[in-house]
Amino acid sequence: MRQQGTTTGPRHRPVAVLLGPRPAEVAAARRAGARTVVVAPDPSVPSDREGAERRVRTDWRDHPRLVGAVARLAEVGRGRARVFGFGPATALAAARANEALGLPGTPASAVTALMDKASLRARANTLHPARPVSFARCGRAALIPFLTTLIGYPCVIKPRAGTQGEGVLVVHDEAGARAAAPYYPEVTDLLVEEFLEGPELAVQTLSRQGRHRVLGWTRTLPAPTPDPGPPAHAPTAAGHDAPVALDPATAEAVRALVRGVLDLAGHRDGPSHTEVVLTARGPRLIETHPHPGAEEVTQLLRLAHGTDVLAHALTAGLGLPTPVRKPPATAHAGLRYVDFPPGSGPAGAADALAAARALPGVVRVQLQVPPDATVRRAPTGALRHAYVLATGPTRPALTRSLDRATTLLHTPAPAQH
Repeated sequence: MRQQGTTTGPRHRPVAVLLGPRPAEVAAARRAGARTVVVAPDPSVPSDREGAERRVRTDWRDHPRLVGAVARLAEVGRGRARVFGFGPATALAAARANEALGLPGTPASAVTALMDKASLRARANTLHPARPVSFARCGRAALIPFLTTLIGYPCVIKPRAGTQGEGVLVVHDEAGARAAAPYYPEVTDLLVEEFLEGPELAVQTLSRQGRHRVLGWTRTLPAPTPDPGPPAHAPTAAGHDAPVALDPATAEAVRALVRGVLDLAGHRDGPSHTEVVLTARGPRLIETHPHPGAEEVTQLLRLAHGTDVLAHALTAGLGLPTPVRKPPATAHAGLRYVDFPPGSGPAGAADALAAARALPGVVRVQLQVPPDATVRRAPTGALRHAYVLATGPTRPALTRSLDRATTLLHTPAPAQH
């Protein structure tokens, strides 16, 4: 049986209105069978190459202008369109636009609830009241040493409304807490919470009319422990691996936690990305985001599970047939991040890039900074300099390719000043 919105012919296909999309999102809309409208202040050429059919030159951050521009699309009046935002900022803008235009989707209040780390922590703790995660709100940076002592060490400091890991610190003692205070404005809005010990998973989920389907998960590899000294806003992940085998009881507990958090936040439709730690007392939430994981994480899931997260989100939102899951073409897949030390960069690394891309199993080597850039500071949060995606018939074979590729990229020629 074909679902609503699947009438054949290009003029009858529903429209995906994409806010500031990456090329991968435009390509996913094409795979989903939708027509695409890209909304951006200056729609990029890569969107054209990936098959965008129309561009609307509007700043999607300006809500009245966005709604006015999208309302002029004929498909909106016929209920054959929906606005999509697959990033931390665009997710809320898309939810607000869908509400204003009377289009289906998760309410903006639910998106806001998932972005509020303090509220989300309090809600998640109701799912395991006997062993909640300790946390406290912090409105003044001077209170950080006192509050971290109350929570206990090690503990995590993070902005209540931060995104992509920005501003997150792990402190291990009172001296570290005192050193952390100057990193934040004196009047601030922070969350101080206990550090969760255990393996970490990144869980990709798709919700539809309040029913939450877990599409898959990857294991998050922790970043190396920073050298002793003052705290720094260091990246929290060295990469991801998939697939991840869990025993049935743990797998069901992870699914129950994710679904419970989404229910409590009122998230009813669309993708989400949830970070979970498998602690000794059961799975515990780190954060949930009202959008898919980073592009490289969704690519990894597609390699390892055959699951196209972006295409699933688009077809569900537009009433198109669910994509057929393709059997994965590999036994193991992995992702590793590469960062350049300050004062260097990828300039002169053409040979290293070519050599890394030629290694067995390497699927993609992606620079996230311009090829002629000089890195001024270490990366923070999820904003990384480069990454490598690879597959392998065995875990050791995969690890060898990833290790070799990252070694090649870590030793480019110094950038010219």
